[in-house]
Amino acid sequence: MSAKLERLSQHLEKHLGDRLKRLTLALGEVSIEVAAADYAGVMLTLRDEPELGFEELIDLCGVDYSAYGESWQGRRFAAVSHLLSIANNWRLRVRVFAEDDGFPVVASVTPIWSSANWFEREAFDLFGIVFDGHEDLRRILTDYGFVGHPFRKDFPISGHVEMRYDPDEGRVIYQPVTIEPRENTPRIRREDTYGDVAHG
Repeated sequence: MSAKLERLSQHLEKHLGDRLKRLTLALGEVSIEVAAADYAGVMLTLRDEPELGFEELIDLCGVDYSAYGESWQGRRFAAVSHLLSIANNWRLRVRVFAEDDGFPVVASVTPIWSSANWFEREAFDLFGIVFDGHEDLRRILTDYGFVGHPFRKDFPISGHVEMRYDPDEGRVIYQPVTIEPRENTPRIRREDTYGDVAHG
């Protein structure tokens, strides 16, 4: 581990204390996990504490852990943020799990970083994670009448409804999915000498 990452880890432990549930160093990156109740306060500390100084939120996304390995026993939905400190030249990944798998809710960080606005809307749209305190939490990628959240692991691949243009009505209409589920195994064709170094 580099001295810089060691220093960042020490600063995180010093300023977050008991609010830090887990700190991981892997592949040259520092990741932390915090409880949903502490999330907003931790994010504010990460931005405002000069020894941490994460003035920029680079990314925020949702994650559905329901099919994550065979031994996963934790909560289902998480919001994962990637922070950058330009002043201190380091990065941090922050993960927070929603307490309720049936109705996942975590605090919004848009009052801290305005760049979180569309990221949180995307996580809401695709995973159904509600960001408490977001001033305009509505769908951003799917249609207004879309049913469900398409990045959830239990969402059907073909969806619930399909839309098509009806020339008789002169408009787009929605109808139940008519596609039959099937397994498609692609055929791969290669030359006889594929991968043979001697034959180029």
